[in-house]
Amino acid sequence: MLRKRLLIPLILSLVTFGLVVACNSGTPTGQTNPSPAENAATAAIPIGAALAQTSNLALLGQEQVIGVKMAETYFNKKGGVNGTPIKVIIQDVTGDEPGAINAINTLITKDKVVGILGPSLSQQAFAASPIADRAKVPILGPSNTAKGIPQIGEYVGRVSAPVAVVAPNAVKTALKIDPKIKKVAVFFAQNDAFSKSETETFQETLKSLNLDIVTVQKFQTTDTDFQNQATAAINIKPDLVVISGLVADGGNLVKQLRQLGYQGLIIGGNGLNTSNIFPVCQAQCDGIIIAQAYNPELDSPINRDFVAAYTAENKKAPPQFTAQAFTGIQVFVEALKRVDDKNKLSTLSLEQIRQQLNQEILAGKYVTVLGDIAFTPEGEIIQDKFSVAQIKMDADGKNGKFTFVKN
Repeated sequence: MLRKRLLIPLILSLVTFGLVVACNSGTPTGQTNPSPAENAATAAIPIGAALAQTSNLALLGQEQVIGVKMAETYFNKKGGVNGTPIKVIIQDVTGDEPGAINAINTLITKDKVVGILGPSLSQQAFAASPIADRAKVPILGPSNTAKGIPQIGEYVGRVSAPVAVVAPNAVKTALKIDPKIKKVAVFFAQNDAFSKSETETFQETLKSLNLDIVTVQKFQTTDTDFQNQATAAINIKPDLVVISGLVADGGNLVKQLRQLGYQGLIIGGNGLNTSNIFPVCQAQCDGIIIAQAYNPELDSPINRDFVAAYTAENKKAPPQFTAQAFTGIQVFVEALKRVDDKNKLSTLSLEQIRQQLNQEILAGKYVTVLGDIAFTPEGEIIQDKFSVAQIKMDADGKNGKFTFVKN
């Protein structure tokens, strides 16, 4: 009888322990991550980041990864989402469309994120963002500036201003530096959707300013030898060169243009808008003009915090791609707070969180490192602060900085 009395409490305690574990796990068999609704009280809220960490896009994606990690740290220190921390889950989109598709599928189905920042390229967004839209997962492009990105679907937006708004500023600045500019040579990467969209804007701007486009030279983002295109352009003696490409190919093109004797002004598109271009074209980077959607000199509390944190770690001013990635995570955090204010996340299914999150993203206004931003009903960013910078390389050609041109 004594043995029976001892066994009964033991069995009851084991059963109770099993129930507690089952209830607290929140993870059905075969599911690797609990949804926010299943574990909102204790687990971090997963936000996806589909960014390039390998391939020829790594120079761009590395800056974006820094931005999302900074945002995770910064906003968690400020309480996360009404007391619940966020967790940024990063998947590598590599350098092509299949890589972006795989990354976004993984974030949606395996990682069960509430929303996604990415992918790195417009070309990838046209292939992969429709997947997020069909799954009704809000996705924000951090550097997708090609025409037509927000129109992909109801759940697709971007925190990167469209090239049609930003690029013309660079041409106008070049004319202020040298009012005698007349003949322009245009180069663009024909295998990249963003570069094709950007060059259209550049060419429209040049024509509207009565400048003469004397040649249009095409290349691939994977090219390393540009001597044929560069020589053909130099022989026409242009006053200005405009390049739409990515950092590796664009930087090499700049280098070879200078080595072959071109001495005029060069405008680089948004794909060249990173300090990672410095080791590519080195001393020949000097003088490149690039329009900016971010200015580290913006005087606001959040930007001062952002610049101080980035500079302390990297010993230089933060670049645009890092700032835009940081802003994307901020938008998710602030929109999630408003969802939680109206209906506690712990009471909502993952599908409901995603749906309400998308609604709050589009309805919100945000004070960011980019300045004050908002969104149109179709997900286009509304931003009014833009700048233009010119690269100034050190005497040894190893390091440089973006010097902002005063309007």
